[in-house]
Amino acid sequence: MPSSALHVARTGLEAQDTRMRVIANNLANIATTGFKRDRANFATLAYQENRVAGQQSSTETAYATGLNLGTGVSLQSTTSITTQGTLSSTGNPLDMALDGEGFFQVQLPGGRLAYTRAGNFSRSAEGSLVTPQGYAVQPAITIPEGATAISVGPDGTISANLPGSSVPTELGQLTLASFTNPAGLQALGDNFVSETAASGPAQIGAAGADGRGSIRQGMLEASNVNVVEELVDMIETQRAYEINSKLISAVDEMLRNANQTL
Repeated sequence: MPSSALHVARTGLEAQDTRMRVIANNLANIATTGFKRDRANFATLAYQENRVAGQQSSTETAYATGLNLGTGVSLQSTTSITTQGTLSSTGNPLDMALDGEGFFQVQLPGGRLAYTRAGNFSRSAEGSLVTPQGYAVQPAITIPEGATAISVGPDGTISANLPGSSVPTELGQLTLASFTNPAGLQALGDNFVSETAASGPAQIGAAGADGRGSIRQGMLEASNVNVVEELVDMIETQRAYEINSKLISAVDEMLRNANQTL
């Protein structure tokens, strides 16, 4: 039995270590544009059923309760919490934030599409609207040389004053992607996610339509990490880790006493 308790406590240490890693990643990305905090989900390991409730205890009676012994805990999944981050003004006309659900579309090298909430875009040497990594925003938008007074509407329509023209010229319209289950998206790093079978296929449409968020020009979405909440979770995790460590020490003491006594 003590060795079984050691195993259970070990799974607890591993679980809390993993939870602390998730919290550390959340805090590390507190200043990352458009970052969504993760939450670790755990599940009990298999139970040993030494006695089943309702099992006959004699020819005339049955056990009212069972005797089930758990074997510990394991990491089940991590869930991305998709609540809205705070919008802050930057004054950069090519910075865009999403107020509501949805993702910007980006074409990665090789033609693969990825999705992001980070709208800190810029203009490439060829005039294309790109991410900080140089990946083209989709649908492709080209900003001609000499364009001024660039304007991005809430629905994604981009216009600018071009040389020789006295009225704004429409350059294109950004569309957004939404997913049936955004929690099922796969994180790729660099603020990108990709669709999976769990998220469902991307549903493309105009910003502000069908539940997709509106685009706010000259603003960026901050991460949705709440420092106080993360610190409370960190303390809770530390206490749980400490308790599991003490449990291992207690079991070790029990084994030592047993060896000295028997």
